[in-house]
Amino acid sequence: MLGRLTGLLAEKSPPQVLIDVGGVGYEVDVPMSSFFNLPAIGEKVTLLTHFVVREDAQVLFGFLTAPERETFRMLIKISGVGPRTALSILSGLTVGDLAQAVTAQDASRLVKVPGIGKKTAERLLLELKGKLGADLGPAIGGKPASDAQADILQALIALGYSEREAQAAVKALPAEVGVSDGIKLALKALAR
Repeated sequence: MLGRLTGLLAEKSPPQVLIDVGGVGYEVDVPMSSFFNLPAIGEKVTLLTHFVVREDAQVLFGFLTAPERETFRMLIKISGVGPRTALSILSGLTVGDLAQAVTAQDASRLVKVPGIGKKTAERLLLELKGKLGADLGPAIGGKPASDAQADILQALIALGYSEREAQAAVKALPAEVGVSDGIKLALKALAR
């Protein structure tokens, strides 16, 4: 079984990448959360992998972080959730967001992911309850560190930025920044 690949990033075409490892090109499907954090083409990259063998295909799935891979593995154990659906979930939600949704038993966040209906969302929440939850969410970066950061995050989302963009902008701010200054700095960063 392939557990990790380290090589040069040869191609990027969402959701697939091609990694050249010693002259052999491996096609790897990655969630968008990993895809957007990949280095430039030609640079060295390491992906943790999960290898799926079916009658008609052999597919490698890659992840930049161990929590992403572990969450993927938890998801594919759930009845009705295959690797493609699990990849879609991790592309639509960060591991922290998924953990928060599971903790809050919030199916509405899951049904926003393409391919996830109400019944599947409820089954996911039921199956993941106790396995993926509050203990994982903040460690992954799902929750702002202070009230000011939470206010800045909400303001950015209200202005139309995605939760992922807003979280990245808030994460880059100085820890003790005020709300109004934080919003200004975050907007400048997002405008680049």
